[in-house]
Amino acid sequence: MKLWLALGAGTLAAAMLAGCGGDSDNDPVPSTDTPAVSGVKLNFMGRYSTGQFDESAAEIPAYDAGTRRLFVVNAQKGALDVLGMNDPANPALVDTLTTSDIAANTEVNSVAVRDGLVAVAVQAPVKTDAGYMALYDAETLELISFVEVGALPDMVAFTADGQYVLTANEGEPSDDYSVDPEGSVSVVDISDPRNPVVATADFTALNGQEDELRDQGVRIYGPGASAAQDLEPEYIALDADGTTAWVVLQENNALAKVDIASATVTEPLLPLGTKDISQDGNAIDASDDDGVINIRTFDGVVGLYLPDAIHAYSAGGDTYLVTANEGDARAWGEDNDAYWGTEGAGCAGDASQGFVEEFRVKHLVHADGFDRRCGDDLPPQLRALGAGGLLNPTTFGYCGAVDGDPGDCREDDVLGRLNITWTEGYRTDSNGDPVMFTAAGVEDPAGDRIMYDTLYAYGGRSFAIWDAEGALVWDSGDAIEQFTASDECMAGAQRNIPCADYFNSGHDEGSAFDSRSDAKGPEPEGLTIGTLGGKTFLFLGLERMGGILVYDITDPTAPVMQDYLNSREDWVTEDTESVLASAGDLGPEGLVFIPASDSPNDKALLVVGYEVSGTTAVYEVEALRD
Repeated sequence: MKLWLALGAGTLAAAMLAGCGGDSDNDPVPSTDTPAVSGVKLNFMGRYSTGQFDESAAEIPAYDAGTRRLFVVNAQKGALDVLGMNDPANPALVDTLTTSDIAANTEVNSVAVRDGLVAVAVQAPVKTDAGYMALYDAETLELISFVEVGALPDMVAFTADGQYVLTANEGEPSDDYSVDPEGSVSVVDISDPRNPVVATADFTALNGQEDELRDQGVRIYGPGASAAQDLEPEYIALDADGTTAWVVLQENNALAKVDIASATVTEPLLPLGTKDISQDGNAIDASDDDGVINIRTFDGVVGLYLPDAIHAYSAGGDTYLVTANEGDARAWGEDNDAYWGTEGAGCAGDASQGFVEEFRVKHLVHADGFDRRCGDDLPPQLRALGAGGLLNPTTFGYCGAVDGDPGDCREDDVLGRLNITWTEGYRTDSNGDPVMFTAAGVEDPAGDRIMYDTLYAYGGRSFAIWDAEGALVWDSGDAIEQFTASDECMAGAQRNIPCADYFNSGHDEGSAFDSRSDAKGPEPEGLTIGTLGGKTFLFLGLERMGGILVYDITDPTAPVMQDYLNSREDWVTEDTESVLASAGDLGPEGLVFIPASDSPNDKALLVVGYEVSGTTAVYEVEALRD
């Protein structure tokens, strides 16, 4: 009989805390005569392949120790692939769990497992409608119960005591931005798994405070959106005692703090700020079109952290938060011709048909203004601000900017190719309206140009550690790009392919050297944490370049890199789909750490879902000892 079924509600939480499963359980304390763990190394063991290329056929994995099963989100099916792990080197498909028993055409977005319970975040057929959190039996795959939660539940997690399941309800808008649901966090009490009780932590109390939030550094900028509509929960971190959750509001560049018992947002939002790209140690490669690796600093450019995955851990009695600083732009209506408009129609795109905030620097500050991009990639909301953009020559004089002329700053090998958001960085007055300039760079209320003092790029190209109040403790700076550009970095499961030959490559094409430098570089997205020998290790997935970075983060103020393994094998073939069987693993999305105490082979394991190659890879986490 299942533990959750056999025990009453009063003892369930304690039993779950003591039971197997999850990715945060510690290894047994080593005996005193065992050498201490000095580090870790990843070794590729094997993979399961769906045979589906670039269909998001393997995204988020979760593991149940009792059944030795992996549950992997397969977005191409809209379901969970259930993989047997008796032989970790050869995971095998044993079943598929669909959510058609909840409603037709629903889709699985995320999964978490704890002691035989499989919690699933389920998207409604229309993504702006309310979704569901469902519980299934890990062995029989029986639907135990489900409850309605917010729109687009995008991540699901158990609290440490097993009493609650939380979902991050992103509430993304429709593609034309005509419907924009409110973001929220659902807190589901599963003391009785057959009768879950849902409560909702929402952001409606912040409605009317949009200007104050912007002043604090929270990005509130969706067209016509209230604070509650604009805030989009992406990912959840939980403390060790199950009382507090920290929720990433990715597009808003902030965290929310949630009291779990009362299901309320209890603290002011925690804005994450920006990363100064002018500072040594924060350099980036900003161009995908110069044919070389050129990691350098740029005055006047900052990076928005915009993290995706987050995880909490304890060190020295305090809670710390680790984020993968991916970066993410709002891009709705990209394929809608009515949104972009046409040159013949006077560049009159329909702003009610979408919202795209991403724009290249070279197009933003061209001397001929915005209309040269009509019918191509000119957002009508940007065109409504002015006829063109200028660079502040005081800030950008280092690359030749003068009044009315960007100089060499817009060249492809400088800042021209860099993707930034046009929604901030331009000079405004006390009312928040743009200060206008003439095309010659003279401030004039009758002018039709806006002046950019700062350029805001996407993502930190890093991971960061924050304290419980959202204060930055440590950031990896430019270490990831510097490492993947170095001779030390080798890709392939056998570590025999120079990373520098494929620096900042994309994950869905071959021969793509430098192709992501203009965007978010290596694009850290997913992460998880594991403990071995009393030390805490971070496993960080690089979505575009690929591979898993491992850091010892036991001391949150001084993380130390341990290893990097990239099991992508084919980097040359243009049509990567045609060589999928030999390409290896492309596009890491979700990661789960399996401690040795729960592992089917008594070794600590890392499992990674790769959305582009549609593979689920298994790695041994080898403890190194002095």
